[in-house]
Amino acid sequence: MIDYIDQIIEGNCIEVMKNFDSNSIDLTLSSPPYDNLRAYKGYVFPFKEIAQELYRVTKEGGVVVWIVNDATIKGSETGTSFEQALYFKEIGFNLHDTMIFQKKNPIPQIYRKRYNNIFEYMFVFSKGVVKTHNPIMVDCLHAGLQLNGTTYKNYSKGEQKREKLASPVKKEKIKGNIWEYVVGKKAEDQEAKEHPAPFPCALARDHILSWTNEGDIVLDPLSGSGTTCKSAIQLKRKYIGIDISSEYCEIARKRIKQHEMQATLDFA
Repeated sequence: MIDYIDQIIEGNCIEVMKNFDSNSIDLTLSSPPYDNLRAYKGYVFPFKEIAQELYRVTKEGGVVVWIVNDATIKGSETGTSFEQALYFKEIGFNLHDTMIFQKKNPIPQIYRKRYNNIFEYMFVFSKGVVKTHNPIMVDCLHAGLQLNGTTYKNYSKGEQKREKLASPVKKEKIKGNIWEYVVGKKAEDQEAKEHPAPFPCALARDHILSWTNEGDIVLDPLSGSGTTCKSAIQLKRKYIGIDISSEYCEIARKRIKQHEMQATLDFA
């Protein structure tokens, strides 16, 4: 197992993961190719086998973040994203949260009697009860306001009822589960432009911060341009990246090397 840590590995992720210890990965963060929307060098995508292996290698209390969307074929969205989410549940994962990655700058689409698609799903699966959650906090809109009878609905209890809010309003609150990012514009994201569908570095960092602590192991079994792995290094986590494409592995290694060189220069 130790031979794979802090490495970008070229190969079939199922075969590579078979060499991992069971219950060894703290977080998997990945965005797989879906519904042939992403041409992936002609390789197949054996989803069920990948999901099964992810369950085996994930630690108790560990998390898998699966970023995915659906194609529209013959006038209907495929629903593949939901099918995958249900399969993760079928093999033992909890569906801990259904989050949204909203794009501030979505690509305009040809009008086909539907609204422009501006988001992807971020399914958060856990193996048992989540062990680590470092919530991202945001400012409250009405921080310090003295409330008079304002209430909220508590959805965590069996019986839904309204209860009083804290008064005055707190300075900060836990961020919502719709996360918005600019796609492909920042310099750190431009490094991945040779890959057909990289996700923003900021998105990767937010999930790694949320579900892991320093020194934890972060896996991307379909690592593409290496965004997950580079982000893990930035946050002092260990990483394992796997990709079947030699071209994408080289992009990932190049990005990591550039980051390490820059970090050395900054330290000097």
